[in-house]
Parts: sequence; C-alpha cells; structure tokens
Amino acid sequence: MDCLELYKQRNLKEEGEEEEVTLDGSVDWNGRPAIRSKSGTWVAGTIILLNQGLATLAFFGIGVNLVLFLTRVMGQNNADAANSVSKWTGTVYIFSLVGAFLSDSYWGRYKTCAIFQVIFVMGLISLSLSSYLFLIRPKDCGNETVVCGKHSSMEMGMFYLSIYLIALGNGGYQPNIATFGADQFDEDHSKEGYSKVAFFSYFYLALNLGSLFSNTILGYFEDEGLWTLGFWTSAGSAFAALLLFLVGTPRYRHFKPCGNPLSRFCQVLVAASRKCGVQMTPNGDDLYVLDEKESPNNGNRRILHTHGFKFLDRAAFISSRDLEDKKGGINNPWHLCPITQVEEVKCILRLLPIWLCTIIYSVVFTQMASLFVEQGAAMKTTISHFKIPPASMSSFDILSVAVFIFFYRRVLDPLVGKLKKTSSKGLTELQRMGVGLVIAIMAMVSAGIVECYRLKYANQGCLHCSGSSSLSIFWQIPQYALIGASEVFMYVGQLEFFNAQTPDGLKSFGSALCMTSISLGNYVSCLLVSMVMKVSTEDHMPGWIPGNLNRGHLDRFYFLLAALTSIDLIAYIACAKWFKSIQLEGKDEDDDHHTSCKV
Repeated sequence: MDCLELYKQRNLKEEGEEEEVTLDGSVDWNGRPAIRSKSGTWVAGTIILLNQGLATLAFFGIGVNLVLFLTRVMGQNNADAANSVSKWTGTVYIFSLVGAFLSDSYWGRYKTCAIFQVIFVMGLISLSLSSYLFLIRPKDCGNETVVCGKHSSMEMGMFYLSIYLIALGNGGYQPNIATFGADQFDEDHSKEGYSKVAFFSYFYLALNLGSLFSNTILGYFEDEGLWTLGFWTSAGSAFAALLLFLVGTPRYRHFKPCGNPLSRFCQVLVAASRKCGVQMTPNGDDLYVLDEKESPNNGNRRILHTHGFKFLDRAAFISSRDLEDKKGGINNPWHLCPITQVEEVKCILRLLPIWLCTIIYSVVFTQMASLFVEQGAAMKTTISHFKIPPASMSSFDILSVAVFIFFYRRVLDPLVGKLKKTSSKGLTELQRMGVGLVIAIMAMVSAGIVECYRLKYANQGCLHCSGSSSLSIFWQIPQYALIGASEVFMYVGQLEFFNAQTPDGLKSFGSALCMTSISLGNYVSCLLVSMVMKVSTEDHMPGWIPGNLNRGHLDRFYFLLAALTSIDLIAYIACAKWFKSIQLEGKDEDDDHHTSCKV
C-alpha cells in the first residue's frame, strides 16, 4: 500500500476524537499530515489573496510610473528610460524562474515566499529612503515643471540597487504565492477541489484590484511629483502584506520540496541515451517502478506510465546490468530511472507547445501598456476642463476582469456544465485559453477600427499628435474591455492548467511558465515593432508607428497582430488536440475534468 492510500485511510486521534486528514499528501507546519478542519481552505486562501493584493499594489506603485521617474528625476531621455524599464521588467520575470527553482528544489513554497517578500520590502524601503534623502533634490522636483539636479555615481548605484532588489523580491515571490494558495485546497476532496479551481480566478482578481489602486491613486500622486509619498505607500503596503502572510503561518498546508529537478531531467536523458539500442516490450512490463520502500517520503503522487515519447521510456528499462547493480545494493540514477521520473520529463515536454502558443497572446496583452496609451494620447482626452490621463484607461481593463471573473464563475461555468450534460462543470482550461485567443483577436480588430476613425478625424498638419484627433478617448473602452475579458479566459486558465498538469514537485515551475510567457511576449513585441518599422520606413516613408501617429498606420499594426493571433489560434488548437493529460496514481481520470485535452 503506497503513502497516498495510507493518507486516505489514516486518521489522527486528538482528545479522543477522530479528525480527518487531507488526501493529497499535504502536511502542517510540523511535518505531520494536515488536518482538514484545522488547516488550509478559504481561511488560509483569503489571507493569501489579501497578501497578493497588497503586494501587487506595492509593486505596481513602482512599476507604473518608473519610466517617468527615470526621465524626470534621473535625467534619462525617453529611449534610455524605455530600455531601462524593459530590462527591469524582463529581470523580474527571469527571477521568477529562480524563485520557482528554489521553491521546488530546496526551500518549499512557504519559506521561498517569506524570504523573497523580505527582500521585496528591503528594496522598497531602500528606494523610499534614497528618494527622500538625495534623489528628489531640490524638494518637490520631478513633476512636469520642476527639474531635478544631477546625481552622483553612488546615488545612481543606490537607486539601481533598490529597484533590482524589488525585481528580485517580487520575481521570486510571484510564481510561488499562486501555487502556495492552491496548496491550501485538497484537489482529491470533492468540495475543496472545486474551491481550488475557483481560487485562481479570485487570485487574478486580487492582482488586478491591487494594480487598480496603483494605476489610479498612486499614479496620480507620482505624476504630480509626490514620488516619496508614493514609494513609502508602496513600502508600507508590502510590509503589511508580509505581516499578514506570517500571521497565517499556523494555518497553512505545505508540500515538501523534491530536490533539484534539473538533475532528475538530465538523469532521464542520459539513461535513455545509454540504452538507445535496447529492444523493449510494447506493454511496458519491463519498466522500473518504485515500490513502497523505495518511494521518497515527500507526499508526492506517482505518475502513471503513458505511451508518448517512447524513447524516454528506455531510461526506465531494466537491463541485465541494472539487475546486477540492484542485487549488489547499487542504484545508479544515471543508468536507471523510475517511470515516475521519466513521466516528469514527458509532462514538461507536453506543456512546451501549449506554452509557446501563449506567447503571441502576451504580445497582444503588452500593447495595452504601450501602443494603446500612445493611441489614447493622440485622441481627445478632455471632458470640460478635466484631462483624462491616457494610461488611466487601463482601469477599464481591470473592471472588465472583475466583471468577467464573476460572470464566468456564476453564470457561464454552470450554464456550460448543464449544456454538456456531464459530470464535469464548465469549460476545460484548454478550451478557455482558446476562447481567450479568440477574444484577443476581437480586441486587436476593435483597436484597428478605432485607429481608422481616429485618423479620419485627426488634424494631419499637427506638429505633435497629442490630442490632435476630435475622436474621444472613450472609444478605446471596447478594446480595453475585450483585453480584460481575454485575460480571464487566457491567464486564469493558464494558471489553472499549468498547476494541474505539472508534477507535484514542479508546481512553482508551472506558475513561472506563465510569467515567462509574459516576459517573452514583451521581447517579441519589441522585435515585431522593430521589424515593422524597418520594413515600413523604406523609401523614406514615415512607417506604421512614427512619432507622430497621424502620419503613420497604427491600424495596420493592430490588424497584423490580429492576423498573427489567428494563425497562433490554429496552431494552438492543433497542440491542444495532441496534448495528453498527466495521469496520477489514485486519481480518477474521469472526475478530473479540468485536465481534459478537448478543445
């Protein structure tokens, strides 16, 4: 009988009463099987949601206006500031892989989240102190009228040290907190399993609500030159998030780390390569399966054998040499790997095509923070005497996310479940991600149509195209709302999908894949813009995206993105049909509706 079955049948006795333990192998703070009534569930989940909202507020309180801080306070030009922000943003997502690796391999998710949140708070306090003591000089500089003085090399060094501490702290924390929140729900329990799926939707909602405050209130104060106030507010929010996270310590459920996954992957590849010439039986009876005594005591469920990537099965083939080694008490993992270890590698290989198909969506998503803002700035941004900041239009994206999350959870999900007339509820993750791509295409078409009309009502002879069109900026609402709706289907579905389809010892890595998709989307977007401008500026033409948008064709770029996303959707459907779900021992495959590969 394996460990999972023991957990399912075992009860802890305290004060003469039997208390049910979780079925998924999670443990409490002391390393004992977690008691269902005293750990996890929505008590711990709510603490983590609040923690995420406060931490997001703190992070975007820095990131939303960092480019303005670099130009107004640090004295950089627009191009250098944009490159600095791109490098900083990319570094955040690179650090997400570092955090995921440490969490899955050695520290566990709780310890990793706590350590990187401390680093995050240190970076914010350092930035706030640096701004107060010597960066904001003379006092109240950094707005549109008062210019800040030059800074010494030491002051510049302190600034960059601070913002990269913030990048390290947030990057290492972000992929782990989503997975740690999901850990608080036992997916092998009927009620908690449904709550676990719902958690990802509310997690993404908390992230957006935190950024809403940063994009509006903090963004306004910082735009007015109150940088120190904005930074201290972010630091206070991050510190409150850390305290809240630590308060929930006795309630959390944990999974033990599984060691270095890179060595496990390499062992499979090396062992399979060494046996490339062996003849294997088609039914897989000669493959190495760990028995109960050999299984590591980390609570992870074993993965059942699948028939894809048959070459890797050779790593688990028991040769005559392996039999002799086992008789001698020798177990060399570079010669023989258990089938569960082989299946780990297969799971990651199956995820990669799906992950690659999400990068084009991230290219569409990144336009909201760049070209949408530039397009809005070239439209009518005033109502009476009040000027609407173009970047604040992203509030409609956040509101759309909130509305569609509740619409999906309360209306669409139950409705689809009734129409399907099966035990499963709603759309699978793969289906939802496909819907997200369709809505993203609609968003780009909408943006292109708005740009056509903006150009129609624009003053073609203006020197600076800011506010040169009589078309109201509120015509951008549909494209922002569609992007928000697509996020609910794509990014929430992506979080759920990678969490469900990664092995137990690689859950944080699954969340990090989502973040690296966004990172690569930024880089691909920059590359695509550069290529478009190089081609469209031939023969001394202004190009599609010139400094003065009235002389360009931004609409063509939007339509190009719509076409590329359409092609990506076709590739995604093919990959989703090919995809095979992870098969875990002791888990009813028919009940696991969210791992379905149907599209």
